[in-house]
Amino acid sequence: MTSTTRLTVAQALVRFLAAQYTERDGVRQRLIGATWGIFGHGNVAGIGQALIEYADVMPYHQGRNEQAMVHAAVGYARQSNRLSTHAVTTSIGPGATNLVTGAALATVNHLPVLLLPGDVFAARPADPVLQQLEVPYAGDVSVNDSLRPVSKYFDRITRPEALIPSALNAMRVLTDPVETGAVTLALPQDVQAEAYDWPDDFFAERTWVVRRPGADPTELAEAVRVIRDARRPLVVAGGGVHHSRAEEALAEFAETTGIPVASTQAGKGSLRYDHAQDVGGIGHTGTATADELARTADLVIGVGTRYTDFTTASGTLFAGEGVRFLNLNIAPFDGHKLAGLPLIADARSGLQELTEALDMHAYRVTASYVTEYTEDKERWEQRVDACYEADEPDVRPTQPQVLGALDAIVDESDVIINAAGSLPGDLHKLWRARSRDQYHLEYGYSCMGYEIPAAIGVKLAAPERPVWALVGDGTYLMMPTEIVTAVQEGIAIKVLLVQNHGYASIGGLSESVGGERFGTAYRYQSDDGTYTGAPLPVDLAANAASLGMRVLRAKTVADLRAALAEARAADTPTCVYVETETADTVSGPPPAQAWWDVPVAETATRPSAVKARELYERHVSTRRRHL
Repeated sequence: MTSTTRLTVAQALVRFLAAQYTERDGVRQRLIGATWGIFGHGNVAGIGQALIEYADVMPYHQGRNEQAMVHAAVGYARQSNRLSTHAVTTSIGPGATNLVTGAALATVNHLPVLLLPGDVFAARPADPVLQQLEVPYAGDVSVNDSLRPVSKYFDRITRPEALIPSALNAMRVLTDPVETGAVTLALPQDVQAEAYDWPDDFFAERTWVVRRPGADPTELAEAVRVIRDARRPLVVAGGGVHHSRAEEALAEFAETTGIPVASTQAGKGSLRYDHAQDVGGIGHTGTATADELARTADLVIGVGTRYTDFTTASGTLFAGEGVRFLNLNIAPFDGHKLAGLPLIADARSGLQELTEALDMHAYRVTASYVTEYTEDKERWEQRVDACYEADEPDVRPTQPQVLGALDAIVDESDVIINAAGSLPGDLHKLWRARSRDQYHLEYGYSCMGYEIPAAIGVKLAAPERPVWALVGDGTYLMMPTEIVTAVQEGIAIKVLLVQNHGYASIGGLSESVGGERFGTAYRYQSDDGTYTGAPLPVDLAANAASLGMRVLRAKTVADLRAALAEARAADTPTCVYVETETADTVSGPPPAQAWWDVPVAETATRPSAVKARELYERHVSTRRRHL
């Protein structure tokens, strides 16, 4: 007879989660490292009680905002190479719907996170209950159904025994390198507290092996053939390089073949900035070096990239006559993009196989091609130096000078986190990534408010590393709440808060598409309905201090340098606050080196919009479909 243990559904779930492990390359670790939670009537008596019951095996973190808790879990998962993540529990109602943005971010970026929202009564003893959304045509719908389209796996546990197959499926998806993303187990509040006789085998330790599939021999042979035929090949390194820990394999491939490597936002840092074959970011926010190579490439080798519109410059960047695509990707969906030749494999395994095969054929690009991109890269680095340089230390810095001051004090141990605003563009062009995981940009969903909670997650995964959240004033106002969590738990993140009085990135975009920066500045409203009055008297530094964070104010370049050095040495949560130019002035970095498609009004009377439409039509005419 199978032995059993009588537990509530919530207790059984927590105990089950504590016994799940992943293994890759012989390294084993906990799959669910901790649980974040905000409690309400939908989870306090179920999951909340279970977390107390098993506090010795399941660490708990107290959050302030449900979306932020997901961001923290995602930051932890990315820093853990997707081999470990956190769970997030909420009550029903707004607590559950607040998860949706974080879930979308996780799924878009292929990063695992387990969501455990409370749900309405399965038995329906009282209908409706507090916070229940009534749907007249369907009695089995709750607000948690809004999580279905942003989850890679979703189930509602309406009976205790249904947890067993559902929990196992949830772990399967979380550990699948192709399918991973947000996983949601909706938990009706009465079912959470219901007892059941669980088979003890359910709680046995399980190890989920994260596979590294190699390439199909036929696909590999064809990939080798097209590379050998190429004269101007270019690698586009995406986030899959990092997820696979394929950085060393990529470096060996690049050194063996001489093929230059450009990187997406997610892939930046795949090679160190000073590696001979690294040519920087690619696409709308890329370097001139990488984008010129892309325009003339005859073969684009995508490694672990989704080819977003920022990477392809909305279909205008890869303009070479007869250009072909070879896509090394573990996901067939991405491997077939741009009518490319697919090489479906783990990034590390595939690169190693390609390198070995090409080395046998003694393939290497021409010396003239190497000289071309090497000299172009040197010229770009001079432009970076010019952006970073601050001849007058007693004046207010530009945003690139802020990055230059930070660049001057970090080493390969620092982690830089950002997600939205004007900073991603400046960072992709200018930042000199010193290690495989220094550059942490969430640009798949580009979610304002991600940076501070993600920094907490990264710091929990790598407590020995200096972790910086680079935050503009717009992003800060979206979600500063987890500063309280960092203070409460003594998580020594560093927040670099850049005040430029508005949505600088969207202001610039608005101006370029004929929107005249309408509604993008943080200013008083004028009589004509525009926000063009005096800047608002908002003191974000005082706000951060009121949440318990130590704040260092920097008014000049010299102040900034000193404050950053002090913050880096701090062992408590510390914020460096600096004011740069306002949103209606340029930020100072090199302009975009490639186009991005944001449709412009086809009819308008204002001259700015008419001019913008003319320019838009010229760019659109250069778009091509790669078939």
